[in-house]
Amino acid sequence: MASLPTADTQSSNKTSLLMTYLQVTPLTVVLTFFFLIPVALVVAVSFFRYQMLVGLVPDFVLTNYIDLIKNPTTWTLYLSTLKFTLIVLVITFVLGFWIAYFLVFHVRNLLVAIGLFLICTVPFWTSNIIRMISWRPVLGKEGLINSALLKAGAIDQPIEWLLYSDFSVVVAYVHLFTLFMIVPIFNSMARIDKSLLEAAVDAGASRWGVVWNVVLPLSKTGIALGALFVVTLVMGDFFVVTVMSGGLSGSATSGIFNDLQFLNYPRAAANAVILLIIVLLIAAAIFRVVDVRKELVR
Repeated sequence: MASLPTADTQSSNKTSLLMTYLQVTPLTVVLTFFFLIPVALVVAVSFFRYQMLVGLVPDFVLTNYIDLIKNPTTWTLYLSTLKFTLIVLVITFVLGFWIAYFLVFHVRNLLVAIGLFLICTVPFWTSNIIRMISWRPVLGKEGLINSALLKAGAIDQPIEWLLYSDFSVVVAYVHLFTLFMIVPIFNSMARIDKSLLEAAVDAGASRWGVVWNVVLPLSKTGIALGALFVVTLVMGDFFVVTVMSGGLSGSATSGIFNDLQFLNYPRAAANAVILLIIVLLIAAAIFRVVDVRKELVR
């Protein structure tokens, strides 16, 4: 027969419950003031009405969402954003996976591995503006690449699509966000027991077989986290696509920025809500495929 809880046990449970609430209170307050309230305000403003020379008119209308959905420009901007996201995601995954693989399994000296890993962080020592401007002397018509190709006789005239094009946008994105793919994959690979690779080799697996059957499955949580970082960063970016395309390409955030310039805050808010929903759906799909929580709690 189970014994009834004593007064000391009840008091201990209450104390433990109180300590739990006290521990989560700071995070709850921060998330409430810096995430929940701003998002709630954006959602509320997205249903307001915009009137010329008046501004915001508090009203519950669906005009902003209907105009965005019916506008072909909106679809073009979102397709452009998804295109950049997919291309950058694939390239950063390939680079991030093999760089992390090399650092974890081929660099025997830990200090050398840490030094090489720190080299990957060098671009973060400068601002985004400087990093974007630094690509212009490299990719421009009179830049290093065109000058080298002209002197080598490989081309007769400068290649124009190297700069102010979708190519330059992708190059800049890869330059900026590859590290966000390397770090979580590196973290996952570093926890793989090296004896598993040796056992796979002893069982007759080739190098590619070891990578495909051992390393890749055990690194999927890091890959998922890296993909989540890259997707959210690319889809929420405005600066890179504007600077590197010379205004020839756009993104979903470009439409938001244009609406803000015309003080059409309800339409900009509605656009932001749509973008947020798309990002959340992509994140949910990633979480559906891979249980990222395993990586976070290890």
